[in-house]
Amino acid sequence: MKKIIIILFLILNFQFSILNCQGYLYCHMSGRGEWTAFAISRDGVHFQDLIDGNEVYDTKKLSEIEGGARDAYIARAADGQGFVMTTTDMCVAKSKVWSNYGLNLLKSNDLINWTAVTFDFRKGPEIFCDPDSSDFYRDYSGIHRVWAPQVIWDGNYVWPDGSQGAYMVYYSLLNDKEDAYDRIFYSYSDSSFTRLTKPKLLIDWGYATIDTDINFVKKDGLYHILIKKEGGKRGIFTSSSANLTGPYPEPDESDYVSFEGNKQCEGASAFQLIGDSTWRVAYVEYSSSPAKYRICKADEYLRNFHSPEDIQGVANPQHGSFLTITEEEYRRLEKWSNDYKNAKNQ
Repeated sequence: MKKIIIILFLILNFQFSILNCQGYLYCHMSGRGEWTAFAISRDGVHFQDLIDGNEVYDTKKLSEIEGGARDAYIARAADGQGFVMTTTDMCVAKSKVWSNYGLNLLKSNDLINWTAVTFDFRKGPEIFCDPDSSDFYRDYSGIHRVWAPQVIWDGNYVWPDGSQGAYMVYYSLLNDKEDAYDRIFYSYSDSSFTRLTKPKLLIDWGYATIDTDINFVKKDGLYHILIKKEGGKRGIFTSSSANLTGPYPEPDESDYVSFEGNKQCEGASAFQLIGDSTWRVAYVEYSSSPAKYRICKADEYLRNFHSPEDIQGVANPQHGSFLTITEEEYRRLEKWSNDYKNAKNQ
């Protein structure tokens, strides 16, 4: 019964996309700085930057720990009324180190005006909405990586008060007092997208893993992950599970995003074109200078990766995500960008 409810929810969302969506939003960290930028497209390949690729909200205000935002991931709200976004609260330009301490949960009704809540994991149990539940860590103060949070709706999660449904927010963590390597964890947030439960372990394969992307694949009724392994064979790897919270077995190393050879890749984000049951997988190839942002194709099962090409029309693409948007949303964003440019030129 649980699986049937999940499938029905996802099918309804898929049907919404088919019936109403006429374009795509690419929401991403800017290659020019640690802020979130937008670009839109009609075909999912050829994009145009919005507001000249500048930040789409006041990053210093909404990223309360370090004043920077990386790895933006956007999704439509579970009720279809609005949008949610997750970012890594991090500013290497300021701190000069590849460490950070928390994440940001953002929400908007119109894709233009955003509010946010920041969670500094070093503060420990007090920041979470379930302070009396068990703790994975004895000492949260050693957490110095909270990377690449993403979100997926879990319609079957039950809160202590009996209410059902939650956003599953998943991310990688490293606690230098208790961890030997980065692992993937998850928390839950309620429909307000302002609360977060304590971290629970999602993936531990015995070596470091980061940058996880989870998608429900209608073709086989499974949850599929794309993930970066730190060390070993390079590329973007995949695994699947019948349950959102796993277990996810170690990846099949014969079927992965392998096009970049020995170059480093990360930040995978899968999406489907409107009316197409196959998949596209975007990722960053960051060994080159400048880094490349690529989109390849995959089959209906989110397997058999092929035909990579560079994203087109985005001046400074970086780690991000894709959202299908309606005609009204597309035109609203286009008008916002045009108004911005007109005001700038006056």
